Amino acid sequence: MISRRNFLAASALAAQAPRRKPNFILLFADDMGYGDLACYGHPTIKTPNLDRMAAEGMRCTSFYAAAPFCTPSRVGLLTGRYPIRAGLPNNLGPDSKAGLRLSEITIAAHLKQEGYRTAAIGKWHLGHQPAEYLPNARGFDFYFGLPYSNDMEPPFVKTEVPLMLYRNNEKIEFPVKQESLTERYTDEALKFIRQSGRNPFLLYLPYAMPHLPISASSKKGTSRAGLYGDVIETIDWSVGQILTELKKQGVDNDTLVVFMSDNGPWLNLPDRMLQRGNEPWHTGFKSLLRGHKGNTYEGGPRVPGIFRWPGVIPSGQSAADIASTLDIFPTLAQAAGAAIPKDRVYDGFDLLPMLKGAGPSPRQNMFYFRGAFLEAYREGPWKIRHARHDSGLKQGDPIVPELFNLDDDPAEQYNRYERNKQLGDRLLATLRAFAAEQKAQLPV
Repeated sequence: MISRRNFLAASALAAQAPRRKPNFILLFADDMGYGDLACYGHPTIKTPNLDRMAAEGMRCTSFYAAAPFCTPSRVGLLTGRYPIRAGLPNNLGPDSKAGLRLSEITIAAHLKQEGYRTAAIGKWHLGHQPAEYLPNARGFDFYFGLPYSNDMEPPFVKTEVPLMLYRNNEKIEFPVKQESLTERYTDEALKFIRQSGRNPFLLYLPYAMPHLPISASSKKGTSRAGLYGDVIETIDWSVGQILTELKKQGVDNDTLVVFMSDNGPWLNLPDRMLQRGNEPWHTGFKSLLRGHKGNTYEGGPRVPGIFRWPGVIPSGQSAADIASTLDIFPTLAQAAGAAIPKDRVYDGFDLLPMLKGAGPSPRQNMFYFRGAFLEAYREGPWKIRHARHDSGLKQGDPIVPELFNLDDDPAEQYNRYERNKQLGDRLLATLRAFAAEQKAQLPV
């Protein structure tokens, strides 16, 4: 029998022993809108696993992607820096050379130095030629997925480069069987979790969908919301499989899981996409937000943001404070006990105190870029937008500043600039100063 003295000594040692480094899983949907999940208000799409994630953790209602379209959104997530600061504010294509600057540090490369196993499973879109721009050279031990968007092939895009599925740097499938991509990504993710054992890991799973062309296999025809609902419910199934596997492996309480989207729904899809069975209603739920993928009204960059970490993040939280994918890098670094590099400017903040219920979000503002253009700025509840794009203005018309209070007008229906010119002009001056600092363009 253990003596009281030995018991107390063992208890003291256990208390002093450092907690194992946490695991991180970043689930990143493509073109999923703010209102596409049941827990964000969709009336017919069923998402029980994501709803459970939200119920067991925190659901953010003012969560922003770093940009309203694919490549720069991924830049912001993986580097913690505004895409223009990181040198890649616009989309890459099948014929693009280079990609995310090789001097940029991804969260995978940073955590790898701390002993993490790392995997990217899904859409990359940060450069694919030459090979030093692919995930295996950017901090990921394992890669399985598409090098860019699933529509970047004929007949949707004029290119001679075929869309290929990669395993590490090897091209393994053409044509890509897209209808089973979500299931195959999930299988690879589960293998990676099992193989990690007790070693800390980072799993980055950027789904190919619901970016058009959408398709589904195992759940096709099961959703009341049609094919689009099938696709979202398949992603929800994938989330459920991953959460179940974490429990099976005994690492559920050691794992922070984050679910996000890269931008809002593609409601303004070009005619080139209306081929091969694609329909306008295959692009998601408009929800209450104005705007869509590709613009700087809220529907472009505001997306679902769900955080779950049993025992660390209290359950049942809903946060209206501003947070962003830019905050993921510093949050994960802090949770892993890895100080962020000091040789560059980061635009993200550590969200752990907010997630733990210990205080408000440290983020008080957000800049809205559309490519190299800086079009809007939010500070607290107030947002100034100074843009011609999607504003209904003709070329030559003067740009009318738009000032919205997003707390009581999240749909951006009422321009209050004329009533609050002093506030609007101050916000506009902040926007212009940051544009000058970043050498960004201002709409004219």
